[in-house]
Amino acid sequence: MDLPRLLTIMGSGETAPTMVRSHRSVFDRLESCLGNGARRGVLLDTPFGFQTNARELAERSVAYFAKSVGAKLEVAGMRRREDLEGPRGDTIVSLLLSSPLVFAGPGSPSYALRHWHGTLVPALLAEKLALGGAITFSSAAALTLGSLTVPVYEIYKVGEDPRWLQGLDLLAPLGLRAAVIPHYDNAEGGTHDTRYCYLGEERLSLLERDMPEDTFVLGVDEHTALHLDLSSGTAEVTGHGGVTLRARGASERLEAGTTSTVDRLAGLAQELGRGRKRRRGTGGEGVDERNAGGTGTGGTGTGGTGTSGADLLGVPGDASGGGTSREKAQATTLLQAIREREEAFRQSLQAGDPGDMAAQILSLHEDLLAWSSDTLQSDHLDRGKASLRSMAIDLASLAEIGARDPEIAIRPYVELLLEVRAAARAAGRFEEADRVRDSLEALGIELRDRPEATSWQLHARESPEQG
Repeated sequence: MDLPRLLTIMGSGETAPTMVRSHRSVFDRLESCLGNGARRGVLLDTPFGFQTNARELAERSVAYFAKSVGAKLEVAGMRRREDLEGPRGDTIVSLLLSSPLVFAGPGSPSYALRHWHGTLVPALLAEKLALGGAITFSSAAALTLGSLTVPVYEIYKVGEDPRWLQGLDLLAPLGLRAAVIPHYDNAEGGTHDTRYCYLGEERLSLLERDMPEDTFVLGVDEHTALHLDLSSGTAEVTGHGGVTLRARGASERLEAGTTSTVDRLAGLAQELGRGRKRRRGTGGEGVDERNAGGTGTGGTGTGGTGTSGADLLGVPGDASGGGTSREKAQATTLLQAIREREEAFRQSLQAGDPGDMAAQILSLHEDLLAWSSDTLQSDHLDRGKASLRSMAIDLASLAEIGARDPEIAIRPYVELLLEVRAAARAAGRFEEADRVRDSLEALGIELRDRPEATSWQLHARESPEQG
């Protein structure tokens, strides 16, 4: 069964008791398709990779998911873009590819983007949303999802002028050309305005003036989640707060418990941008409640200068996505071929079949050679090469286990039994000591008792056919 395509955007509280139910609902959905093996994921630790307590933050997240959510997270170990270089990088890519869910949370959005842009990470995330898998981003990581993002630390802590940065633009293929703002209802400031992720009304209004006309603010309150099911096209708000769509000073709020569709969210954003929704707090001025005809096919403007998720994947998007339909069909075919080889390789690895694992590596290599002369500009060849290297590493690991001296593998167990035998002999339990010796010899392990110590040697055993 194909994996569902799930995107969960959390405003905050990603490792708090308030969001346990939201996390569990995502894993429950994955488990309904994959079974017990779906309750696992990878923690993409880049957003807080610059912090001196990065290891502690990762360990706390892993412990939270294990204890509260009933899921196993593995830390990606990508704190900087340099971590993607060499064999270590291949392992990280393999982990991101094979994990049903990718989770990221607190830290700095500008730091994360600086180390993600120009790598395979944006394409791998877009691939999960397009072809199957789940992404849960909260707080700083949530800020990176849109076409635009806010350098929160630089503005709020350092005092730089409000400005936009290029985001991952993973929402554009959904018709949502948005700037995601978590911590939307933050009230930590007390006497000063810290709403809108510590921006406040004045700075957010300044930023809105620099937004492209088709771009809107998608605000997610603290301890609140927006679940977007791309497979069914549904949207649901859970948690303690709400989700706000804001454009040109006009807002539409969806409270927790609200269910809608992704298309309707895009339609609401278009209506707000055209001034056809009620402006909250204006006494009804500029009211025009007519249906703006929003069909959820937005995202055709020029908001943001980065490559969208659709462009990264080479899958059909809106009319402005660039490239011909033939090119995009080719790109999808290459990516699908890579994923099919990966799935077949994983099945062979689970079955312990090195011969078929090698066959899948060779087949993928032939696929990449066949596509190497294509003029399509995408990173699919790099994506395939990374997968090829990770497969080779897995095969080498299996070969290392198979080629290892069996005496090395069994030594801890034999020596433990020798200690048991020595204790039995010292206590005068000679019958027990003889049983240990006879059992080891039956397994092909010869014991030699000497005054100073007992040595042992493993002898090759005859197979039933040889006997």
